[in-house]
Amino acid sequence: MTETTSRKPNRLINEKSPYLLQHAYNPVDWYPWSDEAFAKARQEQKPVFLSIGYSTCHWCHVMERESFEDPQIAQLMNRWFVSIKVDREEHPDVDQVYMTAVGALTGSGGWPLTVFLTPEGKPFFGGTYFPPQRRWNVPGMNDVLPAVADAWQDKQQEITTSAEELTVALQQQLSHQAVPGTISIEVLHAAFNQAASAYDAVHGGFGAAPKFPRSHELSFLLHYWARTHTAQAVDIVTTTLDQLSRGGIHDHLGGGFHRYATDAQWLVPHFEKMLYDQALLARTYVEAYRVTQRAEYAQTARGIFDYVLRDLTDPGGGFYSAEDADSEGEEGKFYVWTPQEIAQLLSPEEAELFNRFYGVTAEGNFSAEGGPASGGEHPASILHIEQPLPVFARLKGFEVSQLTERLAASRATLFAARQRRVRPHRDDKILTSWNGLMVASLAYGASTLDEPRYLSAACRAADFVLTALRRDGFLLRRYRDGDARYPGTLEDYAFFSYGLLELYEASFEPRYLAEAKTLAAQMVEWFWDEQGGGFFLRSRQEPALIVRAKEVRDSATPSGNSVAVLALLRLGRLTGEERLETYGRRALDTFAARAAQGPFGSPQLLMAWDFALGPTKEIVIAGDPAAPQTAALVRAAREHFLPRAVTLRRPPGASGSAIEAIAPFIKAQDPLKGQPTAYVCEQFVCRLPVTTVEDLHRLLDDP
Repeated sequence: MTETTSRKPNRLINEKSPYLLQHAYNPVDWYPWSDEAFAKARQEQKPVFLSIGYSTCHWCHVMERESFEDPQIAQLMNRWFVSIKVDREEHPDVDQVYMTAVGALTGSGGWPLTVFLTPEGKPFFGGTYFPPQRRWNVPGMNDVLPAVADAWQDKQQEITTSAEELTVALQQQLSHQAVPGTISIEVLHAAFNQAASAYDAVHGGFGAAPKFPRSHELSFLLHYWARTHTAQAVDIVTTTLDQLSRGGIHDHLGGGFHRYATDAQWLVPHFEKMLYDQALLARTYVEAYRVTQRAEYAQTARGIFDYVLRDLTDPGGGFYSAEDADSEGEEGKFYVWTPQEIAQLLSPEEAELFNRFYGVTAEGNFSAEGGPASGGEHPASILHIEQPLPVFARLKGFEVSQLTERLAASRATLFAARQRRVRPHRDDKILTSWNGLMVASLAYGASTLDEPRYLSAACRAADFVLTALRRDGFLLRRYRDGDARYPGTLEDYAFFSYGLLELYEASFEPRYLAEAKTLAAQMVEWFWDEQGGGFFLRSRQEPALIVRAKEVRDSATPSGNSVAVLALLRLGRLTGEERLETYGRRALDTFAARAAQGPFGSPQLLMAWDFALGPTKEIVIAGDPAAPQTAALVRAAREHFLPRAVTLRRPPGASGSAIEAIAPFIKAQDPLKGQPTAYVCEQFVCRLPVTTVEDLHRLLDDP
């Protein structure tokens, strides 16, 4: 009998969340987020200890090991509190409210998030990681728990009043009531100027360490370049993407990117790998490829896609959420190397070449908590590239093609050896929102890189969500181990609708456009704020939390409102349906004044803003899908970077009836004299149709 199974589980054993199951054998009397937990707190007049995290969070593991496994700390929690454990990825609405509360109380936030609540769920004290005893000037759980319990006993009325006041402040902060404002191009210019000011010209990215990729900021700069042809915008993007792909934040053997870097030069990452980062970064690399035609950007994007298809794809087609930073209890152990390990796998000559190129040294560049991460007494190195391959090849006297081939062979050998290591934990729950981002990215990548595998994977994932994560026509949030649960949030509807739009433009399957239209209409019905404008994060079908929250500022992922707006605007252009587009424009007006105050904090909203300012292009390819010239016209359209364009394909005759039913405006756009034909329109006013690739390029090159 194992140590875990010899212990009595708590009620989290009945949950499906990998994060909650990691705590199922704690001696803490945990509850999941539920009415039952708050009813117990009210009945016993105990405060609530709310702990929020996710399964691949390193410091969540540390706090679980140090505190929640400690019998004495668990005894204090069970005596004085009702303890609730929440997976932030299952309940992003809960996380947003209480993260904002802790930010207001302490000026900072992060995970694990620790919040003390009244029995009514109103916050009065909180923080993030607490050690068991005071450490690094952070109070310990052995101090915090008795202090909060004593304060609740002695000053309950005062605490309740304070919690009420904080809740009122949260409502004002998170409701984003309409402030009169209109969108203008000046805000796009202001955002670019903010980006240029924050830009790290040496290492790429923005600001100081820790540094996150924040790929939607880079995508905004590419959209800004498409409008203004400001060369500096592309320079910022290419420098950042180059530094990212060469840094230790990039998995040089397996593809994909880690979550963030702890240093300015992207060398030492926090090693967890999130699905949303792969989706967003792959999209940005593909966009950069369209703009620059630099093959290395396509190569990096392919590495991301191939990693996701290999390691994060469920047999049913959906995509898993993340991989942990830790394996065998050590952060980064799966990913780092010593010269001794490499010497056992490669010939001396190949080992020396590999080590020089990827920065593997006897001194190492990484040490996990408590000692070297790999190789016992030998310091370990994170693979990274100090010199671009052409520069390194020239200095070492190699042909670029020869060096490329040799390094690829060595990487394959090390990758095969790494596959035999103990892998980090994989969070195998399937989230509708993050799958929407990945579907969008794969679809865009498939159309740009002409890669059918990526389109097939995007279709399988979309079909999985549409069947396994929908009940009575409405989206659900999470699927795992045969169980789909929790009503979809705004992020789920917005991100997945956006993914379906990209999937339609990549596949030209009308059913995906029809599904996007249906989900967008549901999103408006259940999330739109009739009084204040914009979209709430939580559906009005759901019991309200202590506040009804909206979000417009982007974080590691774009905000639900930002993606919802862009999806509605694009849907209006694809279908000609003004009603849905009107909601998108109304939401932009709602957030215009706030976005103008700090525009670079909402880059995804600014991309919607850019789309709304126009002019937009509606491209219709009319012709037999099987005809080579139809395919040639489609490929020609996809060679251009046109962030304010949408593309439809209309088969001739009866076979075009499905798309005509969804987008009636294309009924008149027939093939000319039976030849595949391209129509390029602006704001639904069309130029003369063309039948050659050269003429289509000419029309699309016109500003």
